[in-house]
Amino acid sequence: MIAPATVVAGYAGLSFFTLALYAWDKRAAKTGGRRVSERTLHGLTLAGGFPGALVGQWLLRHKTRRVSFVLGAWLALFLHAATWGWWLWR
Repeated sequence: MIAPATVVAGYAGLSFFTLALYAWDKRAAKTGGRRVSERTLHGLTLAGGFPGALVGQWLLRHKTRRVSFVLGAWLALFLHAATWGWWLWR
């Protein structure tokens, strides 16, 4: 069985990394630099970085006009919550 602290650390690390990439992409969008691919941002969000994605959207006001990003982050949150709920109470 996976220790709860390991799960929390995994979500925290992935969320921090996702938030950092949102900040990187926001800066690149403003300065004309190399952008982070949408596929990468979606993948990290779905993998467990949804807290960082939601914070990045809110704090940086980045990718908030793209419905696929806003809905994708919330869908990832609900999928993870449902999966954990199923796994813990099976």
